[in-house]
Amino acid sequence: MADHQEATVTLPSDPASVSAARKHVADVLSSWGLDDASDMADTVRLVVSELATNAVQHTFGQSPTFTVDVRLERDEQLRIGVTDSHPRWPQRLPAAVQQDNGRGMVIIRYLAAEAGGRLSVTPTPQGGKTVWIALPWPVAVPH
Repeated sequence: MADHQEATVTLPSDPASVSAARKHVADVLSSWGLDDASDMADTVRLVVSELATNAVQHTFGQSPTFTVDVRLERDEQLRIGVTDSHPRWPQRLPAAVQQDNGRGMVIIRYLAAEAGGRLSVTPTPQGGKTVWIALPWPVAVPH
């Protein structure tokens, strides 16, 4: 397998695109050898759903599209990034705040930690941001 594999899709910032993003990532990871029934696949589907939902809901129509990048580096680390063009970065809500939404980043951070990974946010040159999740790749692929 190559040292680096990558797949990217850009979708309209529309609620219907969340399931398209999730399916795209699931299909890519399956083609790279991840068992679709594994805990890792479930974690990735939930993370992609949360990140894509954030990109649609929290950009307030100011990001007409969002991009999902999937990268596998040396069969060791999976990185998934969701990029939008809105300048506002995700907010971390205190646990005591009582509201029905705004928990996506808490969920994503928890899932990343549980899977041995981490979450980060990086700015884009265009003034937006990419929210990245990095996870250890669990698949042993014969060479």
